Amino acid sequence: MANYLAQFQAIKNTSDRLVVAVEDVSDLWPSVKEGLEKRLPLKKASLNNKTRNPVYVENLQAEFILTTDSRLRSRFPQEQYLFWFREPYATIVLVSCEDLDEFKTILKPRLKLIVQNEEREWFIVFVSKAHPNNDQATKNAKKVYARLEVDFNTRKRERCCKLDLNGVDASFWEDFDFKIVESIRNTLDRRAQFYEEEIRKMSEQRLMPVWNFCNFFILKESLAFMFEMAHLHEDSLREYDELELCYIETVSTPGKQRDFGGLEHGDDQAALLKPGFKPLSQIVQDDSFREFEFRQYLFARQVKLLFRLGRPLEVVMRGYSFIISFSKTLALHENTLPFCLREVWVISACLAIISSTSSTYDGLAAPDNEKEFYRLHGDLYSLCRIKFMRLAYLIGYGVEIEKSPVNSASLSMLPWPKPSIWPAVPEDASAKVLAKEKLILQANPRMKHFNIQRKQLPLEPSSLLREANRRRASLSVGNLSELIDYRQIDGSGIDGHQKFSPSTTNSMSRTYSGPNLESSLSLDRPMRISEVHVAAEHALENTVTDPDLLKSLSSLEEFEQKYMELTKGAADNYHHSWWKRHGVALDGEIAALCFKHGNYDLAAKSYEKVCALYAGEGWQDLLAEVLPNLAECQKILNDQAGYLSSCVRLLSLEDGLFLAKERQAFQLEVVRLAHSEMKHPVPLDVSSLITFSGNPGPPLQLCDGDPGTLPVTVWSGFPDDITLESLSLTLTNTLNTDEGVKTIKSSDAHILKPGRNVIKLDVPPQKPGSYVLGVLTGQIGNLRFRSHNFSKGGPQDNDDFMSYEKPTRPVLKVLKPRTLVDISAAVSSALLMNELQWLGLIVKPIDYSLKGSLLSIDTGPGLMIDESHTIDINEYAKTMEDKVHAHDSNTITENNTHPLEPKQLYIENGKIALPDWASDTSTTLWFPVHAIDDRMARAASADSPHRQNMVDGMRTIALKLEFGAFRNQIFERTIAVHFTDPFYVTTRVANKCNDGTLLLQATIHSQVKATLCLYDAWLDLQAGFVHVRKENGRPVSSFFPLVISPSSTAGILFSICIDNMAIAADQNEVVQAESILNVMYGISGDRSNGAHSPTSLKLGSSDKLFFKVAIALQRPILDPCIAVGFVPFSSNCLRVGQLINMKWRVERLKDLEASPSSSCKDEVLYEVDANPEIWMIAGRTMGHALLSNARGSRTEITVTCMPLVSGHVRPPQLGLPAMDDANISCNPPGPHLVCVLPPTLSSSYCIPA
Repeated sequence: MANYLAQFQAIKNTSDRLVVAVEDVSDLWPSVKEGLEKRLPLKKASLNNKTRNPVYVENLQAEFILTTDSRLRSRFPQEQYLFWFREPYATIVLVSCEDLDEFKTILKPRLKLIVQNEEREWFIVFVSKAHPNNDQATKNAKKVYARLEVDFNTRKRERCCKLDLNGVDASFWEDFDFKIVESIRNTLDRRAQFYEEEIRKMSEQRLMPVWNFCNFFILKESLAFMFEMAHLHEDSLREYDELELCYIETVSTPGKQRDFGGLEHGDDQAALLKPGFKPLSQIVQDDSFREFEFRQYLFARQVKLLFRLGRPLEVVMRGYSFIISFSKTLALHENTLPFCLREVWVISACLAIISSTSSTYDGLAAPDNEKEFYRLHGDLYSLCRIKFMRLAYLIGYGVEIEKSPVNSASLSMLPWPKPSIWPAVPEDASAKVLAKEKLILQANPRMKHFNIQRKQLPLEPSSLLREANRRRASLSVGNLSELIDYRQIDGSGIDGHQKFSPSTTNSMSRTYSGPNLESSLSLDRPMRISEVHVAAEHALENTVTDPDLLKSLSSLEEFEQKYMELTKGAADNYHHSWWKRHGVALDGEIAALCFKHGNYDLAAKSYEKVCALYAGEGWQDLLAEVLPNLAECQKILNDQAGYLSSCVRLLSLEDGLFLAKERQAFQLEVVRLAHSEMKHPVPLDVSSLITFSGNPGPPLQLCDGDPGTLPVTVWSGFPDDITLESLSLTLTNTLNTDEGVKTIKSSDAHILKPGRNVIKLDVPPQKPGSYVLGVLTGQIGNLRFRSHNFSKGGPQDNDDFMSYEKPTRPVLKVLKPRTLVDISAAVSSALLMNELQWLGLIVKPIDYSLKGSLLSIDTGPGLMIDESHTIDINEYAKTMEDKVHAHDSNTITENNTHPLEPKQLYIENGKIALPDWASDTSTTLWFPVHAIDDRMARAASADSPHRQNMVDGMRTIALKLEFGAFRNQIFERTIAVHFTDPFYVTTRVANKCNDGTLLLQATIHSQVKATLCLYDAWLDLQAGFVHVRKENGRPVSSFFPLVISPSSTAGILFSICIDNMAIAADQNEVVQAESILNVMYGISGDRSNGAHSPTSLKLGSSDKLFFKVAIALQRPILDPCIAVGFVPFSSNCLRVGQLINMKWRVERLKDLEASPSSSCKDEVLYEVDANPEIWMIAGRTMGHALLSNARGSRTEITVTCMPLVSGHVRPPQLGLPAMDDANISCNPPGPHLVCVLPPTLSSSYCIPA
């Protein structure tokens, strides 16, 4: 079976679609060919996959071939068995007949002979040539077709369909498509079952000696190719996967030695996308295939199917995995392969996969798949880049490769090629050797900025020189002294590309002194590094067949161009994937090459990305390698802001990464630029260098409105002292974020020493809340800087340790507004009106110092302060209840802490400066005040209770206390002080004698909390009244002095009578309207309790005080002039909203002549007084009514009104304003009430039952 490999390959190359055989019985093919071929490809064909599940194929390719065609008739039975996949999958039998007898005798037996093969899927297409207008022909055709269906159709399957050439029915084509797809499906299932059975049988013989992989491969690929022709690509891909696993298992089985392959010309180029790169007959070996070519062939077949399935992502995934695994396989056979074939093959394979998938990727995949696609492309580019750098290193370009962490990590872990014999130096290569040595000698490692000395990172896993000499065929071990002469002993030449020592140079000049240099080379002498490079380059020229790769390795410029292309490809793809950090790291390699060629702008941009990545990940060792390069680019570009930032970042790195002199150089650059004239000054972020925190311990507490001093710990990362011209710090209120940030400034210069510094900042008054540190800003020379990073200076188990995992600790707490001081009146009882009294104020500090406070006093109307007197101040004495609560801080115990301090103060312009000793002690201030009231007190009737008007005796004092460190705290309060008369008087007529004598009793009520002593009292009567027996109006003198205790009363009797002579006095004479009660008294009280002896009098003196009370005496109404009577209502049912008439009857009781002093005339003035909230008056409320002067004359006054509210209300009152009340007799004599009913219900509001 293996002899058919060539034919099998040829059949696969020519067979790309399914074959449908056409058996033309009646020579109808030319007539129906065009119509049948238009149905191809078949749409929506339903086929069964390997697991017998239906699969819909969109466009199934097929080809119609006549059974008489040579392609079908020239096949041998053995070929049909081997290559059954190319046999027809359906047979269409074309017949036509118009005579039923002809059908029975001729056509039917022939059809029976054609369809007798049971393995063939067939169906009959009856072609009718009858014209539609020829009824007889049409009828005959129908009879023949009906007989055809009876003979060849079965219950399970219909195998006949009718095609009318003169009028094609659409249903025919649907039936035709169905029957042809059904035939293909059945054939495909039968053949797949056959192949599976044969493959199973052959798989059971795998452990037998007679087993042949080539036979198994032909069967397996035949099945896979059949699925591929049927567009069942999933099943075909699965067959190739199984075939690959079986082959790997076969070649891994220990047994006879097999050739690996890879020794032919062109094998260095990967054939992952070219299945026909080599014919299978050329790679066959005994019963199997060479692994090098066959595994690539299988992968190429898989890739072809994956592309047809539209899976470029899977192509990349499989391709990367295959390249890695096959590279390991190449490593196992590296000693038999051409020099560096493994590296070259990997480069070509990666580029092939990248090129093929990039052109087929449509970018419409899901975001995750798209990122994975770019990630795999980045991996392929990166792998290709590493292999390319290895080849470049072998031929001497290693001195130009950037010795970065990325390149070092990649190349130092990549082993050297392992040929059985290291390539020898070719003849006539002296010029090349000299060129390589010149290249090595001229290579000077670029010094880092700031003269930073660093040991270069290695780019090789071991010494290339030692490795090459070790693998030379004529040497087992090289001369150690000669091996190490070419390398510096200090370890800086770990890659073998450092300058030669003098001894080396002399040796070289001696060796190459003549024209025939190769003849002087001893076979036992180890090769020099330049000779190793020349030998490797010569061997690569024999290995590499790709002209592009050869061109990339031909010169240093071409190498750098290809190197940049591969690095950019890897970086760009990583940037589009989720491995962005890999892309950023490769940007550093791009930046190094840009810097080398003077493209500093692009180099700086790339270095910034790399530094941002390393800083974000906390890789400070890597950052220390790249950041000086960025600083150098920025300095060349005159980017002062970026250069400053880079210097600060260099200073902020760990101390062990740079020497002390290097860190000092960083600081000198910062200070130099800070004090220079910058074109575009920008704030510099020094968060990584200058950090700050609050001091250990509790936060600073201030009261609302108070300033303070906040100590802040600032940590400096500068290696030397640095001067800050100014410093400011922001505070953020954590309780109220709407307020924004508050800035506290310090304009003084501060010198920061390395390490911890404590700086004190003045804090202006802040609003209540808890404040945390925000941003630290300042100025170094002309440069403004900012820092928003907290210090981490303390141990981690300490509360003062600042970290990002903990919430920020508050450094300042401003308490909510509270009462810091309280000022109240020392006495709550009333003081004497119109007398100079001591007013006491209690000043109580509440956990707050009143040092330097100033009290302003402003009196209200009716009150004045006598500034000529001194002010007494003493400590406030607690009561017994206060002593029980001794822990209360609002009261201070009276003591002799300040016995020598002055006890008297002076008031100037209403302001009092409190002494310092009273700053934390409750004190009482006593100052004289004088309340003025020009009104005379009036006596009240004993029948009605005395109602003292508190407003009349109330006086106010506005207090303003300015206290605090800068008198920024203001306490304002208005205190009401009650002043009153010493007593009030009530009067009543105790007895009325028959002779007209009246006993007037005056009761004196004490209104102060002090003892009153009455020394004398007399009554000055008004006109119309006189004392009995013409006395002086004084009571019996033996009653005095009369002592009245607080809240006590005393009564005095006066005998008076009516003076009839005074009534007839001249009307023009001015008479006294009221009686005056004169009282001479004294007071004995304590100012701490209330009223006391006036300030101008000494306590206990005999000086007398005088007090006057007005008493209104009214003559009895014995002979009225006018009588007014209220006329009762006609009905007691007064209702709200009902108009009623109010009537009053007015009658004259005396003639006008009998009462010459009366004001009565022929008319009388009246006025109706009514509450407008209760009554609505309809008409005039004031007017004149006619009333004759004759005695007994009467008149009636009527007013219409309406009640507004219901209940017992007071009716309107009729008054006579022009007449004295003593001449009017009213009935009823006093106010009375009437009943008003609610209004009647309205029918519009009634709800029917």
